[in-house]
Amino acid sequence: MQKLTVDLKERSYDIHIGAALLGDADKYMNLDRKVLIVTDSGVPKEYSAAVAAKCREAKIFTFPAGEENKNLGTYESICKAILDFGMQRRDAVVAVGGGVCGDMAGFAAATYMRGIDFYNVPTTLLSQVDSSIGGKTAIDFMGVKNILGAFYQPKAVLIDTATLKTLDDRQFSAGCAEIIKEAITFSEELFTLIEKQGICYENIEHIIAEALKIKAYVVERDEREGGVRKALNFGHTFGHGIEALGELLHGECVGLGMIPMTEKSLRPRLISALKKAGLPTEFSLDTDRAFEFMKHDKKGVGASVDAIFCENIGEHTIKNVTIEELTRHIKNSIS
Repeated sequence: MQKLTVDLKERSYDIHIGAALLGDADKYMNLDRKVLIVTDSGVPKEYSAAVAAKCREAKIFTFPAGEENKNLGTYESICKAILDFGMQRRDAVVAVGGGVCGDMAGFAAATYMRGIDFYNVPTTLLSQVDSSIGGKTAIDFMGVKNILGAFYQPKAVLIDTATLKTLDDRQFSAGCAEIIKEAITFSEELFTLIEKQGICYENIEHIIAEALKIKAYVVERDEREGGVRKALNFGHTFGHGIEALGELLHGECVGLGMIPMTEKSLRPRLISALKKAGLPTEFSLDTDRAFEFMKHDKKGVGASVDAIFCENIGEHTIKNVTIEELTRHIKNSIS
């Protein structure tokens, strides 16, 4: 097992990474109280049951799986479950599942009684290397992804790599996109390792730890995304536009979104890494509609957006460009 710490002074917390950790969940989280466990219908029931078994008093709330359920209706249902359970400020919410579970549970915890304790138990590779740390919680509203939310750090994160065994290949690959994103923008060493070894179950604990070291480093320096943390949005601006089309998974969209934002001479290396991870690398979607959705991305300010470019492996540049300039750049890059 590996343990990392996100150093945010009084909001600091540990990340525990290893196989078969769920059975000892109470060693890593304070569960001696009322705990609402938030999960969705796509997560194996035994995961939330394992956490519940270690709680003094637990209630499991399950909502339908899917990004389309990351909305006000589900948020209201979670808050009602918390209220009906008679939870107080001393109690806690635990998310068990992917990024949607983490977002929903975290946002409910952040807002109930102005904040109660929140723990994250991510069970997909995508959520383990990306949304599980950093404190971003959000829901979608009026067709805009993650537009309502709060920065709210968890008390701890428990990453049980054994849960990855139940992922299908496509979901595993989607998580690889976020790892590749962090490597290409921050770590030539990690990117080179991925090129040589790929990302597989044999090296996954090490790969997750290295990716999270990058994210922790960034979050510690820019908790609320005022500067360097914006680099973690590499591939996301156009990626969110592609995702809004409703045909691909988030990680697949991020992978496609990275390609036009990478220096032309480096694209063959990126494309090779994406292919090795089982991710799509060619655009066969309605890109004009994707550009329309991109205009509503929450990272935009008026007619401009902070776009992230990769010109060297392990490095990045943040440039404020107009939506028209960004659209033109992407069109020229994928034509």
